Order: sequence, then C-alpha cells, then structure tokens
Amino acid sequence: MKLHKLKSAILAFGTVLLMTNTSFGQSDDKRERREPPTFKELLEKMDANEDGKLSKKEIKGPLKEHFDKVDADEDGFITEEELAKAPKPKRRKAGQGRN
Repeated sequence: MKLHKLKSAILAFGTVLLMTNTSFGQSDDKRERREPPTFKELLEKMDANEDGKLSKKEIKGPLKEHFDKVDADEDGFITEEELAKAPKPKRRKAGQGRN
C-alpha cells in the first residue's frame, strides 16, 4: 500500500513539474515572436525577384496593410531606409486581443 502511494506521489510530482516547464517554455517563445523581423529577414522571406526592395506584390501580413505609409517616396517599393524610418505600430498591452 505504501509503495502504491509513493508511486502515485512521484507520478503526480513529475506531471506537475513537466507542465510547469512546458508553460514557461511557451512564454519565452511568445516573447521572442514579438520582436519585429529585420529588413534582411523580410528580404529572405519575401523578395521574390531578389532586387533588395519589397514591392506591394511581394509583401504579406501586417506590413502589406501599411505599405503606403512605409513607402515614403511613393515609388512602389519599400527599402531598408524607409522601413527604418517608418512609424512603429502601437504595442498592445498584455492580455488585449486584436480588434
């Protein structure tokens, strides 16, 4: 009987420990994803013709929605300089969802 209780206690402790480690790992991943990609990373993912600029046709995601604001010289492309000077999006407070 004591052996059964000991095994159950060890199993319960191990389960709690595993769940705690998993939840902490997920929190760290979310923090890493909040960092915006660099221009180089965007080029690697989206610059289909490899010209060093991003056209509206090449861009995906939230940047596409704000393309006209970022394309300061209105030439139809986003350069590294324009992205660096672009207005930064407002950060949401923790716990707020997207509207």
